[in-house]
Amino acid sequence: MNAIEDVVAATGRPASEDGTPPEHGYTGNKDAYLRRLKRIEGQVRGIARMVDEDKYCIDILTQVAAVTKALHAVSLGLVEEHIGHCVVGAASEPDPDVRAEAIDAKVKEAADAIGRLLR
Repeated sequence: MNAIEDVVAATGRPASEDGTPPEHGYTGNKDAYLRRLKRIEGQVRGIARMVDEDKYCIDILTQVAAVTKALHAVSLGLVEEHIGHCVVGAASEPDPDVRAEAIDAKVKEAADAIGRLLR
């Protein structure tokens, strides 16, 4: 096996010409995702504090709804990044047999992820 095949075998993802794994679709926006997730983390801590302080249940539910909406926004962004990077990357595979299989796999990953989000 060569370096590229090693990366594909280990990660299930295509490798760059130098054998390193490719950036993920979200890599360009990683800092923004991390900022959003840290903000969400703070909101969750705030909810825990509200419960600890016996705050009114509707106020707590309002905050839970805000966190849920924020997590959905992160999730949708990651799905969009997956489609724009991973699915499109699979579609650019030069070998037609590998391309068809890669597209199917990446689309199935996206569909499964969306299904988990909708449960």
